[in-house]
Amino acid sequence: MSFAENLKKLPKVSHLAALNLLDDAGQVVASIENKAGSQGSLAIYNHLAQTYGLINAEAARKGLELFAEHVDEERAHPGKHPNIARLLRIADGEPALRAKHVFAL
Repeated sequence: MSFAENLKKLPKVSHLAALNLLDDAGQVVASIENKAGSQGSLAIYNHLAQTYGLINAEAARKGLELFAEHVDEERAHPGKHPNIARLLRIADGEPALRAKHVFAL
């Protein structure tokens, strides 16, 4: 399935302002905001956090499936999709990240 088709099956994220990704020390290493251009990433990362409890290698592999055709774009043009690049690194052995929801007011 395509990225767009996959997004239709995921929980909505309108209640979120952002999702902060934290390392083992609890430091925010990235934030995915609920804004144009990153809402798909927010939906995928939110789903992974809810399903797996954290973004580990197994969750990263599932996330890459959900990003579908955009994974090939990232591989061909490294840095084009930083949220996909992060999942590729975690799938390849980087430490897992915890997700902390930032709720919209």
